[in-house]
Amino acid sequence: MPGIRIVGESVACESTVKSEIEVGIEAAMKDMIDGLTKPLTPEEKSPKQQTGKTARIAFKGNIQEVNQFYYRKGWTDGLPIIPPTEEAVAEMLTGTDLPPDRIVAKIIPRKGKATIEKIAVNAVMAGALPTHMPVLIATVQALDDPKTRFDTFEVSTGSWAPFLAINGPIRNDIDINCSSGALSPGDIANAAIGRAVGLIVKNIGGARKAIEDMGVIGNPGKYSLVIGEYEEESPWEPLSVERGFRKEDNTVTIFFPNTFIQTVPGGTDAKGILDTLSGMVTGTMSSIILIPSWAKVLSNEGWTKQKIRDYLAEHASPGSTTGLPSAKGPQRPDLDSSLMILVAGGPGSFIALLRSAGPGFFENSFVTRKVELPKNWDKLVAKYRNIKPNYEKY
Repeated sequence: MPGIRIVGESVACESTVKSEIEVGIEAAMKDMIDGLTKPLTPEEKSPKQQTGKTARIAFKGNIQEVNQFYYRKGWTDGLPIIPPTEEAVAEMLTGTDLPPDRIVAKIIPRKGKATIEKIAVNAVMAGALPTHMPVLIATVQALDDPKTRFDTFEVSTGSWAPFLAINGPIRNDIDINCSSGALSPGDIANAAIGRAVGLIVKNIGGARKAIEDMGVIGNPGKYSLVIGEYEEESPWEPLSVERGFRKEDNTVTIFFPNTFIQTVPGGTDAKGILDTLSGMVTGTMSSIILIPSWAKVLSNEGWTKQKIRDYLAEHASPGSTTGLPSAKGPQRPDLDSSLMILVAGGPGSFIALLRSAGPGFFENSFVTRKVELPKNWDKLVAKYRNIKPNYEKY
């Protein structure tokens, strides 16, 4: 592939000031014409490919030396990692029946081959357990679906973060937190799965901060946004069943929000809850997280998930699919395909909303993948069952 010529320009990102745009275009036009018309040099016509094999063992040293080496190479997320030794990776691979060299997906921007072994390497680095591997493999499969628009969100200026909603019995098998503080630090499954996804995207896909990942401000959710639906406390069918799966299936649903809001409803009846949601929801793609008590209030007053979507479509804040005021006036959001209603969280009063770009803006949608378990699943779960916090009383 011929080399690509780059032309610098001075127009501010996404500028709407016509005079600035015209000045910037005029200043760059000569370089643009030269870049398009001057003959390619021999080196541009046929760039030399890099050759050679990467050593399988990247570094030898103690844990501090390994961490400093990995950080200098840009392979971490800024936090210490668990060294991915041959032994640790081999143990992680017990979480799947797939062969280590199986390619699950090619991850943008560099189309890195996400093999089972490379997923396992990053899972070890993140502190994940072998029981987390089936979720990670399904997540990588989901990222490969064009409907997520991962190809845009991962390298955008908008600082989008992958949000994973887990359904099915696997939530209890691997202790996914569905209740109090589910999105806070402290639960190895929620934290390590999300962190591993971030490392996979960075190290296999090559999305490096301020080089390919051009998030202007950034997003703390990129460390981990993983939650389980509290199916046992929900009055409605699980998200996975809504998405066409059986209740006994294990699934992961992914989308990319860049905004997280929490608020208290204006009243403790259905009207108070719905009126509060109406002020939060726009035409953007969103996930409402309703605590079980609010879900039960709504259900007891006859509200299904679909009725809630219909109500919010009529009463939601007017706006364009970007969440900004629309020059065309109020619009009815299409919430049938762009609003996820998830029952999760613990006792209290709060409602949460994660908001992304609307499906009409990027042609994106929620993507759900079934999580496939290895044959040794029950033994694996039993082996790691006791890895959980056991707080002392005080």
